[in-house]
Amino acid sequence: MSELHATDDRADPIRLSVSGMSCAGCVATVEKALKGVPGVVDATVNFAEHTASVQGEVAADVLVQAVRDAGYDAAELRGLEDEAEKEAAEMVHYRELLRKSAVAAVVGLPLFVLGLLDALPGLASEPGRIFWLLAGVATLFVLVYSGRHFFTGAWKSFRVHNANMDTLIALGTGSAWVYSMLVVIFPAIVPSLARHAYFEAAAIIIALINLGSALEMRARGKTSEAIRRLIGLQPRTARVIREGRETDIPIEEVGLKETLRVRPGEKVPVDGVVLEGHSSVDESMLTGEPIPVEKNVGDEVVGGTLNKGGTFLFQATRIGRDTALARIIEMVRQAQNSKPAIGRLADRISAVFVPTAMINTVVTFLAWFNLGPEPRLSYMLVATMTVLIIACPCALGLATR
Repeated sequence: MSELHATDDRADPIRLSVSGMSCAGCVATVEKALKGVPGVVDATVNFAEHTASVQGEVAADVLVQAVRDAGYDAAELRGLEDEAEKEAAEMVHYRELLRKSAVAAVVGLPLFVLGLLDALPGLASEPGRIFWLLAGVATLFVLVYSGRHFFTGAWKSFRVHNANMDTLIALGTGSAWVYSMLVVIFPAIVPSLARHAYFEAAAIIIALINLGSALEMRARGKTSEAIRRLIGLQPRTARVIREGRETDIPIEEVGLKETLRVRPGEKVPVDGVVLEGHSSVDESMLTGEPIPVEKNVGDEVVGGTLNKGGTFLFQATRIGRDTALARIIEMVRQAQNSKPAIGRLADRISAVFVPTAMINTVVTFLAWFNLGPEPRLSYMLVATMTVLIIACPCALGLATR
């Protein structure tokens, strides 16, 4: 037990829930913003959980504002309720991403399949132009409904002179739609061989990336399963004795030196010392030993363990974040947040990956425009979109975590 409380004199880190991070390149931006706050000793951002852990003498609202100034959003995680609220919000967002992916697929897949079968009408005929105008309107709806968060994320990043994966996606899909609409409405501005609409590409890209984000979010939930199980070991209420009366109160309201009662089948709410009675307590969550341990007057009990036999009174000696269970949870979180050397290297590379990809995009655009064969505009658009869309640093960052 002493090992779990060897760091009691160390200030507990401030944990933040960070939203708006779309790729591993965002990690370096958020960490830089947090480390730039006066009083911060260290800051670590966990992209898998979308959380940040900050050490130092600083107010949580100052950290939240620093993250918002960097183009993202944040909120402090204080306890079990905040963790549960974060998990519920992520589940809602997960379902929303699936809906957005489905809507984009409904528009993009038919165009893609018909294109493979060479069954799409041409732009030369009036019915063909009407068809493609309707396809453009449908794709615009996809960009607004299914891809709005990419464009808003890109705009937020632009306002703070930053670039991330949202920037690449917004530029790629947006340029594809604009070019396609220009070809449909003003076909004479491009050579005949370049008169091709790319609405299906924009819609399918939005569908696939939303689906990938949803699957990534589901995977993130599984990585936090160990912590959620540990948190689930802690009871929500405790039975305290105040002025001779037994009262059930939220566990957050239990004070030091208070007397509590634990009945058979209940979990011990906090750490303490037995004052009266005796029982057998299942401490397998702490020791792994399945055989219950006998507890008598003067023996220590640990929060989260299960009372098997009799009833007893005990005095609270450690509450809140000082309990053994809370320390175990914190140690697991620190282990998850710790990064190997290769992970830190990936974060540094990801931080410059998106700007490098955008520079390469401009170089590709200029090279095809000045040196490419005819139809120059068509080749230029396809090559430029390819660089924009496939240049995503997410795999680089996640592969090292």
